[in-house]
This record gives sequence, C-alpha cells and structure tokens, in this order.
Amino acid sequence: MSEAKQSNPARSVRHRARELAMQGIYEWRLSGKSAALIEKATRDEKSLGRYDSEFFGQLLHGVIAQNEELAAQIAPHLDRAVKELSPVEYSVLLLGTYELTRHPEVPYRVVINEAVELAKTFGGSDGHKFVNGVLDKLAAQVRAAEVKAK
Repeated sequence: MSEAKQSNPARSVRHRARELAMQGIYEWRLSGKSAALIEKATRDEKSLGRYDSEFFGQLLHGVIAQNEELAAQIAPHLDRAVKELSPVEYSVLLLGTYELTRHPEVPYRVVINEAVELAKTFGGSDGHKFVNGVLDKLAAQVRAAEVKAK
C-alpha cells in the first residue's frame, strides 16, 4: 500500500467516491439515465474497491439534481461555449462546482486539487489546467473569505 493511503485512508475512499461520482455524471450526461439507476449499477458492481458510499451518493444525486444551477455558476468563468468542452472536463467542473458550493466543510484547495486529479486521470492532456483555472476563479467568488485567508 502506498504511503499516502496509509497515512490518510479517509482521503483515498473519498477520492474513490469522487471518481465514481464523476464517472456517473459523465454517464448521465451521455445516456440520460437517472441518478438512481446509475447509483444502483455502481453499487451493484463488486470490483470497485473501497469508497465512501454516502459521499458518492451525495455527489452523484446533488450534481444531477442541481446541474442547471451549477452550469450557470460555471458559465461566467469559461473561455469557450459549454458545447466545446469535453464531456470529462464538463463533468469534473460540475462535480467541483457542487463541492465548492454545497460542501463548505471541504477546504476549497482540496476540492480544486481533487478535480485537477480527476481531469488528469480521465481527461485530455491539458484539461486539468482548464479545470484548475475555472474552479480557481469560482472559488474566489463563492468562497472569498476562505480564499483570502490562505
């Protein structure tokens, strides 16, 4: 087991929950399946490893239920049209925006770092830079006090 996982196992199960939520959001965007169907299929899969299932459910259902509001919060920070974003980048941005705006207990730097890691893992070669820039601007707006306190 890696040293990072040994020193902070909670991070690894939450990171895995974010990965699964991002994949579920991606699937929802492409297939239109309901959050409940995606969640059930994910939970039925036996080879996923350990993950924070409660956090996964919150993220998946929250992003899908509030996607229009989240998209409106992202839009002013984009340098291109939403339709020009890759499905992975957009899914990661929705997830990151949801966490920034609905989970204030998670430090904004953690939210951004996790989103960047998801973009590196699942996205194109420079998608993580774009995700970082958009979420950084959004954090300065929605978590101004926390950002200034850094």
